[in-house]
Amino acid sequence: MKLIVGLGNPGPEYELTPHNMGFLAVDHIADARKVQVTNRHCRAVTARVVIAGEEVLLAKPETFMNLSGEAVSQLAAKYEADPLKDLVVIYDDLDFPLGVLKIREKGGPGTHNGMKSIIAALGTEGFTRIRLGIGREEQGKHRKGYVLNTFRKKDLKTVGVVMEQTAQAVEKILKDGVKSAMNEFNREK
Repeated sequence: MKLIVGLGNPGPEYELTPHNMGFLAVDHIADARKVQVTNRHCRAVTARVVIAGEEVLLAKPETFMNLSGEAVSQLAAKYEADPLKDLVVIYDDLDFPLGVLKIREKGGPGTHNGMKSIIAALGTEGFTRIRLGIGREEQGKHRKGYVLNTFRKKDLKTVGVVMEQTAQAVEKILKDGVKSAMNEFNREK
């Protein structure tokens, strides 16, 4: 079983915020396959789908961002998923502008607390991640305020485009492997 985990915070107040890009991506993938991510277990809401011939569990941790590792480690254990081969984590990244998508096979968490939690809980940095750029607001604005505020209306079209690209990237990873997906999606736009 492949695990596709989108990071975010549960609750309607966070729904359309930059910090919920991972949740938005999982919902987009689920919507395209006409399923809802509503089955609760392992401290996450989930849905089963088939992507590129692979059985996949879509998941959105309900632990809030900073404790994402609790849900991810429980899901990996329950489904006997090897993080190196079976896990893809989708999350927001301040270091790229909104609309930029970058795939990595492994690496550190940077400043992202959700990724810090997952790496600590799994005991490895060796899993695939799709980083979705959200950019940085003007200098001096508090990071937490930016990532937890609703997207501006003018940004929603770009968010929609990157959601579709993310769904395509997930399919490419599952069908042709991470390196092939990196070659296709990590190009400068």
